[in-house]
Formats: sequence, structure tokens, C-alpha cells
Amino acid sequence: MSIERIETATRMSRIVKHNGTIYLCGQVCKDAEQGITEQTSTMLEKVDSLLAQAGSDREHILSATIYVKDMSYFAEMNAVWDAWVPEGYAPARACVAAKMAREALLVEITVVAAEKVT
Repeated sequence: MSIERIETATRMSRIVKHNGTIYLCGQVCKDAEQGITEQTSTMLEKVDSLLAQAGSDREHILSATIYVKDMSYFAEMNAVWDAWVPEGYAPARACVAAKMAREALLVEITVVAAEKVT
């Protein structure tokens, strides 16, 4: 049972694969100057890209933890999330209000997914 670390730096790996399970580090938006809708959208685009790189996709997400700067963003974030998650493939999910690493960030996500079996 080997552990594969992808795009590893001093502090973290962007992707860790172990025993058919994929763990993504926290993902944030591409442009923190945007509002919650755009931040959520570009954050999920990054998740898509990392999942593809790791051999998975949205339909194989097992769990997601979403951190929002303030629960006043909950409904807008959920509108983007609900459109992104394929029908019938909703993962286990938690959403909490959290202090962000940078003031402009409004949302962050961590994801655990299964590797696609080919």
C-alpha cells in the first residue's frame, strides 16, 4: 500500500493518493477580488482539474468540507455547488463558517474522492 504525493511542497501536497482514495488539499478561487459566486465557481474548476489529474471526477467524490467566510454566503455558494454536483452523486458534505487564510477569500473546499476504476 503505497502513498503517492503529487505536487508536493514544503507545507503540503496538492493531491495524495492511497489505496484507491484521493485527498485534495484545500482549494480556493482563482481571483479573490470576485464575489462568492465567481469564487465558488473557479474553486470548483480547480477541483475538477485536480480530480482529473488524479484519475477521478465529480461522480467519485466521497466527501467535501466547505469553509465559508460568513454564513451569509451560504445560499449563493450552494446555488453554484448544486449546479456543479451531478444529479444522483451528491457526496457526504459539511459546511462551516471559518476564518480564511487571506481576508479576500470567501470560500475554500477540501475533497476526498475515489479513484476511477478502468
